[in-house]
Amino acid sequence: MSIIESKEDVLNGALVFSGTRVPIRNLFDYLVAGDTVKDFLKDFPTVSFEQVRHLLQSAEVAIENTTAA
Repeated sequence: MSIIESKEDVLNGALVFSGTRVPIRNLFDYLVAGDTVKDFLKDFPTVSFEQVRHLLQSAEVAIENTTAA
């Protein structure tokens, strides 16, 4: 199962956590603002810790692959 999805009828196709209407962008906005993952999960209870963990791990791998090239 994918941790993110994009559907035209959900927030105009924005990337969201699968099974929710929570944009992926919200997580990064929280982190940039100095909030914690715990804060994010408290404010968006439809997103699971596992979804956040997998997303951040995937982002880390993508960044490592970009910098290694």
